[in-house]
Amino acid sequence: MRRRVAVVALLLAFASVAGCASVPGDSPVQILRRVAEGDAGVAPPGPVEGNDAGELVRGFVEASGSSTDSHGAARQFLAPEAEEGWDDSARLTVLDSQFDTVPAPGAPDPATDVTRIRIRGTSIGRVTASGAFEPDPGPVQIDVTVVRIDGQWRISELPDGVVVPLTEFRTNYRQVSTWFVDPSRRLVVPDLRYLPAFPTGAQVTRALELLLAGPSEALLGAVTSQLDGGAHLRSNVATSESGALIVDLTSVGDLDGPGRRLLAAQVVLTLAEVNIGRVRLLVDGIPLLPAQPELTRADVADLSAEVEPGADLPALVVADGRLRELGTVVASAGELPGPVGDGSYDVESAATTVDGQRLAAVAVSAGRRLLLVGGVADGGVVEVGLTAATMSRPSWTPTGSEVWTVLDSAEVARVLIDATGPARIGQVDAEELAALGPISELRLSRDGMRVIAVVAGGLYAGAVTRSVDGEVAIRNIRQLRSTDLGEVVGADWRSSDTVVAITRRPDRLVAQVSADGLIVQSLLVNNLTPPLNAVAAAPSRPFLVTDQSGVWSFGGGEQDAWRQVLSAAPDAVPFYPG
Repeated sequence: MRRRVAVVALLLAFASVAGCASVPGDSPVQILRRVAEGDAGVAPPGPVEGNDAGELVRGFVEASGSSTDSHGAARQFLAPEAEEGWDDSARLTVLDSQFDTVPAPGAPDPATDVTRIRIRGTSIGRVTASGAFEPDPGPVQIDVTVVRIDGQWRISELPDGVVVPLTEFRTNYRQVSTWFVDPSRRLVVPDLRYLPAFPTGAQVTRALELLLAGPSEALLGAVTSQLDGGAHLRSNVATSESGALIVDLTSVGDLDGPGRRLLAAQVVLTLAEVNIGRVRLLVDGIPLLPAQPELTRADVADLSAEVEPGADLPALVVADGRLRELGTVVASAGELPGPVGDGSYDVESAATTVDGQRLAAVAVSAGRRLLLVGGVADGGVVEVGLTAATMSRPSWTPTGSEVWTVLDSAEVARVLIDATGPARIGQVDAEELAALGPISELRLSRDGMRVIAVVAGGLYAGAVTRSVDGEVAIRNIRQLRSTDLGEVVGADWRSSDTVVAITRRPDRLVAQVSADGLIVQSLLVNNLTPPLNAVAAAPSRPFLVTDQSGVWSFGGGEQDAWRQVLSAAPDAVPFYPG
């Protein structure tokens, strides 16, 4: 690893020299400062004198969370021969925080100054070379050889790679997003990554490296990049006298005006994740956007595909077969106009577009389900020709041009809404997802690039891919925290990187889960009556769940209990626009 770092440093130095030699004659002269490495953080403690072999190995695992100086803190626990041969870059496995170190079966007696210790734990997943987390649950058993040197134990043999407890990983790494392009809408979407927290100054270069390398496997095939085709840094990043970060790219290729703005959004939003406020973005020494040589997050915010319902749009709820507006107190729930609100249809679930204008509803008729689509203001709806024995709660794309639902727990259908003509029914290739079992819930993310699904009681995430000939599919499917959630009942998107799920697990009835499955956080449930039947979430909005007495709201912060907003409605289905 140390040799690799040295090579990277040399390459960057050569890139800087080459960049200076090829600056165009009409490029303005800049006074630059190299970006400093920044805070190195507090290194984990080294070996404690007198520790036994098991304690030493435990200290090594805990110190492995710090990647600074090629895991220099962890290397203190190694004997010289192991320190020289250990490849810490081979893999990074994140363990559940509970692990132990015990004598390996058949290990030599420690009295002989050599023994073997087994690291036992449970893998949550791994962090790839691209900084992305991929779920990979399962038991972990790693044997290391420990020898006594001058009276102190040190590790003399160990496999390549590192294992890091989740608590140490969260202390030593930070979650960021790199940004890529939705090829259909020509907007940018976030892709979760993890960077070493220290040294802080190195995060800028690392974030750019990940952006240049392309999307993670979770979004592969769903997104593109304006940096495809060999684009790279022309020189080291630096700061100008005005304090802007200067990023000079080359081999970008020919871009039209919109393409240049997308590229600017990818770079600026990615760097904003590592606290860079202003960017001077150059291509071959020339400003990418001549009219805006320096850019901030606000300058490209309109290109973000992340959308959320307006603060003036209320939550809605289906209860007693009718669609209602859900207020903040029990008495404020009122029926909406039209046949979905007055009881003409027996409505089972519903969804509205993020702007609150369009409505899709599942209604029960003669023991079967049918899909209705129409406007919210007047409640007027039409049947679109979809029927099934069961039909999942609808989910809209962010443009409001498609609504998705699952028929008979197996077939994902989409209805294409065109203002100039009748609705058309299309299909989604979801065979990979349906092969896992019955699909009881499926929700599109508010950027339209991902889905979350409840399949056979498990929580799954996938990417939405669209081909040039119009085919739509759900790909890159992975289960999230299978051993920690138990049976999942329902789920919704809290934000582009967080999902809220309700489960049958008594000690984790409501949980927030990161979209990649790394983090699970239980929410307060002290006054809910299980089992829970439905859940709704949206950015900057209270969580909504339905228990055996009705719908409850929880906004977090100083609120220390759930607040009931609709009583006597155990089958109610609340939802936010989008």
